[in-house]
Amino acid sequence: GLGILPPEPPGPPGDAASVLIAEFAEYLRSERGLAAMTVTAYSSRAARFLARYAPDGDPAVITPGDVTAAVLADASGLPAGSGQNLACALRAFLRYCHMQGLITSDVAAAAMAVTGRRATMLPRGLEPAQVTALLSACDRGEPGGRRDYAVILLLSRLGLRAGEAARVRLDDINWRAGEIGIRGKGGRHDVLPLPADVGAAIAAWLRDGRPSVPFREVFTSAFAPARPLAGSSVGWIVRRACARAGIPASGARRLRHAA
Repeated sequence: GLGILPPEPPGPPGDAASVLIAEFAEYLRSERGLAAMTVTAYSSRAARFLARYAPDGDPAVITPGDVTAAVLADASGLPAGSGQNLACALRAFLRYCHMQGLITSDVAAAAMAVTGRRATMLPRGLEPAQVTALLSACDRGEPGGRRDYAVILLLSRLGLRAGEAARVRLDDINWRAGEIGIRGKGGRHDVLPLPADVGAAIAAWLRDGRPSVPFREVFTSAFAPARPLAGSSVGWIVRRACARAGIPASGARRLRHAA
């Protein structure tokens, strides 16, 4: 943009399979309103399926047997939750192909549901003592520690998803009313009460930690170049805090269940 480097030459045109996956991803974004991480996951799973059963990019050759075989082959070594996500991705892709007229019959039902058994149906959350240990493991004398403390406190007090915490913007916080706007899945926007301790932790990060950057996201990376945190980065904040606290590794979802 500054004219220092010449523009990159255009890449080679994509093959039929790449074009189809790109169109499927755009459909998921614009029509289904799925989050970016979900679009990426669904697209990559659809691309692997297409490369195996229709390498020329023509889904018309896909049969119900191919779909069932793909689910059985890929989900057999996965936990039940991962297998369910795989089946959902395949069903979404096959329904899209049928809707576009690329497949004459709807074979999405051949992507069988993946089930699993758990000892309990209740989600497993962290114990209050473990949450306290996570917070104590954040060095609030350092900018990165102030950020981690604010992120973990926000997750544990409001029960947010990792992506929701990453998407909080400066404009979402109403300091006088004590409220915070949450940008949820599917474009949903909710307003929640902002607990005093969470607000104090965010304010400490904004005053004495957050770099001066043009974007409006509250939480940024700890090292240059500064950029907004992604949902996966929020998960790693929790995992690193678990390592420092000496407790088993957990992700942001365990804090949501704890709340």
